[in-house]
Amino acid sequence: MHLIECVPNFSEGRDAAVVNDLVQAMLAVPGVYLLDREMDADHHRSVVTLAGEPQAVAEAAVRGVGLAAQRIDLRTHRGAHPRIGAADVVPFVPLEGVTLDECVRLAQWAGAEIWKRFQIPVYLYEAAARTPERRGLETLRKGQFEGLAEEVATNPERTPDFGLPFPQCRLHPSAGATVVGARKFLIAYNINLDTAEVAVAKAIAKTIRASSGGMPGVKAMGVQLSDPPRAQVSMNLTDFETTSVAAAWRAVAAEAERLGARPVESELIGLIPQAAIEASAAELLRLASFAADRVVETRVAAVMESLPARFATVLEPFLSALASNEPAPGGGTAAAAAGAMAAALGHMVAGLALAKARKAAPADTGLHAVWTSAQSEFAQLQRDLARATDQDSEAFLAIRAARRLPKSTEAELRARQAAITAATVIAAEVPLGVAARCRQIEFRLGQLRPQVPAAMASDCTTALALAQAGFSGARDNVAINLEGLEADSPDRRRIAAELDRLQGTAA
Repeated sequence: MHLIECVPNFSEGRDAAVVNDLVQAMLAVPGVYLLDREMDADHHRSVVTLAGEPQAVAEAAVRGVGLAAQRIDLRTHRGAHPRIGAADVVPFVPLEGVTLDECVRLAQWAGAEIWKRFQIPVYLYEAAARTPERRGLETLRKGQFEGLAEEVATNPERTPDFGLPFPQCRLHPSAGATVVGARKFLIAYNINLDTAEVAVAKAIAKTIRASSGGMPGVKAMGVQLSDPPRAQVSMNLTDFETTSVAAAWRAVAAEAERLGARPVESELIGLIPQAAIEASAAELLRLASFAADRVVETRVAAVMESLPARFATVLEPFLSALASNEPAPGGGTAAAAAGAMAAALGHMVAGLALAKARKAAPADTGLHAVWTSAQSEFAQLQRDLARATDQDSEAFLAIRAARRLPKSTEAELRARQAAITAATVIAAEVPLGVAARCRQIEFRLGQLRPQVPAAMASDCTTALALAQAGFSGARDNVAINLEGLEADSPDRRRIAAELDRLQGTAA
């Protein structure tokens, strides 16, 4: 698995319809999933947490920035949270199978695309920063939108990483600038006090934050909440393994008591790792020798993973979804699944044939290499086709989401049509990829079939039949989606030509 998280922060915390449109525009990209969304009216800010395949998530974030520029005007925006952009900050976080360096490259790509597509200047921060001075978000936000709009034209040190060069550089008139970066997991954690005196919260924040000599990995500020009137210590914990959530609570409580106040409640903005909750619980309860596997759900999950597969149990949710009245998953997903099963059978045949060859002809390294290569090829095809089962459904849902975008103005109509076209191209390209891979399986099995041991001949025949079924289903799905594109569009001609080529390569 290759997964990243992206947590775009938008300067809109009061209009749910705007935030919903932003979320839907980003989810229209196949391979992107919504983990969480938060809105805060006092901060006038929303935080959306996305996860999925790296490039897909990066594309979704770029689209979100573009729509935010259309729907959010910083010239009339007022809130407790500092900001310089309609899409204020877009961090990429590695989750699984992805390094921080890879997230840096994604941040650089996204920054370049945001400037190229929307003429919104971009600053790079944290691990993606080009200079040490720009690593900190608070440095880039200094002066907020209003102050930066003036300073960017007079101070070369405020020149964006993507945008016009100094002294021509300017912020987008209504959307400002966007900060894009790569970082480790961050916990946004706020503590509300029993006082409305914001000076108390600001004093606490200054004492505990790392930049003032306080706690490592803590960024903090004091803000004023209005409903009810209350002061808040707003924190970002950038290294929870060094400074835990429990430690942050204790530090705020101690400082508040010294200043004649006390904390009354806390809140998370976005998500928190399980390890952070477990560590804080163990710390507060003073548990000796605590380990994650002492949590019953963790232990149950480990035991369940060790059990042999029960195929009826595994297949039933997929078959039920396929049999439902919902249009996705449908035939395209089933075609990809057929191809994935064909590749899996091919992998099994190659593995068994390799084991038999090593035993019967240990010196025949050439034969060993044939089966080793085939096994590797089938494994990759299986992974690609398994991933396509999700991508096919996501592509259909992306078209449906694009058709539901607002269309009350000319700008909205253009954006809606562009989203529909982009989603339709992807909806044709996904089954085209399935068709190509099924053809590859057919060709490879045809090459290997004369050498397949007799005991595995039926497995090879089944794999071929599944690959042919997968190709047929994928081919028709491509044709259906091509009907949704303009007849003379380059994408339609390109995809149709490739489908014709595949049709002419039958085994």
